[in-house]
Amino acid sequence: MVDALLDFMLGPMRGISQFYFEYQLLFNSIVVGIAAYFLIKNKKNSTKESNN
Repeated sequence: MVDALLDFMLGPMRGISQFYFEYQLLFNSIVVGIAAYFLIKNKKNSTKESNN
């Protein structure tokens, strides 16, 4: 029943979601790493601007 509902709601995206779920740890690590990079970069820029 759940599979039928997912097939109906996701349609062609079902294959992409299956690929994502297989490599979820890798994708989430990349996203968290990029977010952390931008947070650190913005923090350094704001402290540099406040010192000037």
